[in-house]
Amino acid sequence: MKFKRAKRNIFFLFLMLVLFLLQRSLLAQTSSCIACHMEMEDELRQPVEDFEKDIHKQVGLGCEDCHGGNPNEEDMDLAKDKTFKGKPERDQNLELCASCHSNVTYMKGFNPSLRVDQLAIYWTSKHGQLLKKGDKKVAVCSDCHGVHGIQTSSHPKSWTFPWNIPKTCGRCHSDKEFMKRYKIPTSQEADYRGSVHAQALFEKKDLSAPVCNDCHGNHGAVPPEITSIAQVCSQCHPSAGDLFSESPHKKAYDDMGISECEACHGNHRILSPSDEMLGTGERAVCIQCHEEDSNAYRVAAQMKQKLQDLAEKIQKADALLSSAYNQGVEVSEPRYRLREAGTLLLMIRNLTHSFSLESIEEKIEEGEMVVSEVTVEGEAALREAKLRKKGLVIATFFVFILAIGIFLKIRQLSKKSHSS
Repeated sequence: MKFKRAKRNIFFLFLMLVLFLLQRSLLAQTSSCIACHMEMEDELRQPVEDFEKDIHKQVGLGCEDCHGGNPNEEDMDLAKDKTFKGKPERDQNLELCASCHSNVTYMKGFNPSLRVDQLAIYWTSKHGQLLKKGDKKVAVCSDCHGVHGIQTSSHPKSWTFPWNIPKTCGRCHSDKEFMKRYKIPTSQEADYRGSVHAQALFEKKDLSAPVCNDCHGNHGAVPPEITSIAQVCSQCHPSAGDLFSESPHKKAYDDMGISECEACHGNHRILSPSDEMLGTGERAVCIQCHEEDSNAYRVAAQMKQKLQDLAEKIQKADALLSSAYNQGVEVSEPRYRLREAGTLLLMIRNLTHSFSLESIEEKIEEGEMVVSEVTVEGEAALREAKLRKKGLVIATFFVFILAIGIFLKIRQLSKKSHSS
């Protein structure tokens, strides 16, 4: 009996030891920081919930890597040991992030291609320059990347994913009260959302469409200088940039200190370019600088007229082919040829950046030649359609006469049959 009791006691002691070791093991796996904050409410619990989807947690980092402390200690006082840092101040945010992100050896352990010069570049930015002067309200890492729910820039929910960047920058730059001290306009985000770039990004889901950081930079963000705007735009529009650089406007703009692309297209609210921007009409940008009695004014009018004439000829040729097609005539070959004229029209519109009437006339001549050939084929197709109609009418008439004859013959045979 005593032996059985002793055996039972040993079993319970063993079970308690196993449970104790299991508890210690679970505590070692589960951070006491997380366990404690999960029992809290609102803003004290939110960081833990956000951290569940954080890229840092996904690669194995924990609370202690940024905040210090010992997550293996269940007791709060013990957990907050001498390494505990708590919540860093805004101006300490940069050094905290850089302690890992500027460490070449450390970062190679995660991804050898990751950049490690973000902090150095940040100090060249307008934000960094102001921070060095003591302005602690400027953007730091957490303002653009978030805090506990940070995602890679390729993640659609990341604050730095292309279609989220306007909103990220707009958190500060659209806040009139916040930006008042810097005397900076706050319409940039709203203007951008009405632009052709935003249309490509949000409606067409074109992730290559430019957003704030494509023109201003990201970690080293600064407003583009007048002399660099053309280079910024040329990243996506190299052909237009090259043509403008060879044009007579290049030197004139440089001498007058005019920002090249922006002077005609604007900056944040860049609209889709149209033929109306050229020439001397009410919406033309040429008349902003050129007087009515100047040679440049006349050249602008000629360029617009020639461009418009070709566009109208292409439309008429297309209507001609459509009419023939709707009447059953095969016109796939001339339609394909007409695309060539459409391509030339696009090239001519781009050539307007050269402001060379001679170059434009040369391409217009090519386009008109193609349109002329297509028009001849379209007219021939319409004549064929008319002949087909005429032939159908004649054929229908003879079929009708034949049908009447057959009908009469049948009646005649039927009468003979009844009479007999």
